[in-house]
Amino acid sequence: MFYSLMLMNFFLSINFIQMTHPLSMGLMLLMQTILISLICGYISINYWFAYILFLVMIGGMLVLFIYMTSLASNELFNFSMNSFMILMFLFIMSLMMFYFLDPFSWLYQNYEMIQFNSMEMSMNLENQFNLMKLYNNPSMNITMMLINYLLLTLIIVVKISNKNHGPLRSKFN
Repeated sequence: MFYSLMLMNFFLSINFIQMTHPLSMGLMLLMQTILISLICGYISINYWFAYILFLVMIGGMLVLFIYMTSLASNELFNFSMNSFMILMFLFIMSLMMFYFLDPFSWLYQNYEMIQFNSMEMSMNLENQFNLMKLYNNPSMNITMMLINYLLLTLIIVVKISNKNHGPLRSKFN
């Protein structure tokens, strides 16, 4: 499952490079945020950090979405079906390669689920300590980076949409 999520994230990154429209870039960034939140939740014991990461990134994306739709609202959205089909074909072939190279991967997944269920039963005792891991090293660095990102985004949006400088785009174009 972890490799599948990483592979999907890799193909979305490749697809993001080919995008030209700001709204399609925002959609790709939203899908990558969801995948990275799933990966963070898969790695850590609880999903609190992934949930906070998702909410922070969605908040920043909403601000960027409003800004981009006010600037590029009249642009035509061109979608290349050929490049999409090529990427989907490569993605499906690489997923099949993962499963055919290790045909017993489903056994490992069942074993991981048994371990996860036993961990979930013992997690009630350790729940107080898990929440403290969010603000300790190394998660503290990611949390501080997200706080700085949101502060920088807020300052940039306030400076761009300053009331004294007029509207972001003129009404009569």
